[in-house]
Amino acid sequence: MPATEPFPKIELHVHLEGTVRPDTLRAIAKRNEFALPDDLEALYRFRDFAHFIEVFAFATGALRRYDDFREIVVAYAAEAASHGAVYLEGIFAPGLWRGDVDPEELFAGYCDGAQQAKELHGVEVRLTPDIPRVYPLEDAIRTAELAVKYADRGIVGIGLGGPEDGHPPEPYAEAFALARAGGLASVPHAGEAAGAASVRGALEELQADRIRHGIRAVEDPGLVAELAGRGTVLDVCPLSNLRTGVVRSLEEHPLPQLVAAGVQCSISTDDPAMFDTDLTRDYEAAASLGVSPRAAYEAGVAGALCDDETRERLRILGSRHDWVG
Repeated sequence: MPATEPFPKIELHVHLEGTVRPDTLRAIAKRNEFALPDDLEALYRFRDFAHFIEVFAFATGALRRYDDFREIVVAYAAEAASHGAVYLEGIFAPGLWRGDVDPEELFAGYCDGAQQAKELHGVEVRLTPDIPRVYPLEDAIRTAELAVKYADRGIVGIGLGGPEDGHPPEPYAEAFALARAGGLASVPHAGEAAGAASVRGALEELQADRIRHGIRAVEDPGLVAELAGRGTVLDVCPLSNLRTGVVRSLEEHPLPQLVAAGVQCSISTDDPAMFDTDLTRDYEAAASLGVSPRAAYEAGVAGALCDDETRERLRILGSRHDWVG
């Protein structure tokens, strides 16, 4: 827990299934009669990105009911609020429960959790379901249809997640077009485990409003200039990139290069329970790379998929904070 009053933070990239701390996951698994290994924490020492995806899919199998989904949103809002969070965009992946959980129950649980999080902890929570990029287009379209259906309950965008290698964004253009027609934004993962071509595909074929990760755009200077010119915000998760081996060391992280080129970069945890991090530690990691808390907050305001009234409240909150003090 932060030792002093935390400064305000915005988090645009956090997988709600990856926020569940081990003790909470054990309690949920017990009531759902889902077997977890005794040394759950050992699972979270990842060999590489593929191993992380494998563990993520396994651990989320413990979540089965409306109350599970509602509970984890509220619990993470409480944790994030303790680190100064005032606005969150939570990601969830309906496709992980294909045939095992009623998708309406899942969406309702997450949406009700977002509302309860605001009431209990004062944190604005918006939601962006993810399409796992290893699943068929028909599943992606179903996710997009449900996302549009729940747009009046806090769903603001749709994403694309999962392993990038061998799974480019282009095949999912139809699902994203459907979501955009329903008023939702496009926020795909790209440029994390795959290179600049993945980012360009997300921009051109999925009409990305924001890019989740995007750090490997540095491999193409022209693309970096385009991101800066467009004002496209990248959701950068420094410690996640370190834990999954996307970068070999924090000192080698491309965040400073992106910011120096004029790209706006917000800061997030990605999967804090699985990556042994929290919002304070990721903001500190970004600060060690030269990105000030105020710059991270302002990028968050710029990238947030919220209504104008909420964005103005966030701007005012940031302008009134004594960042120097």
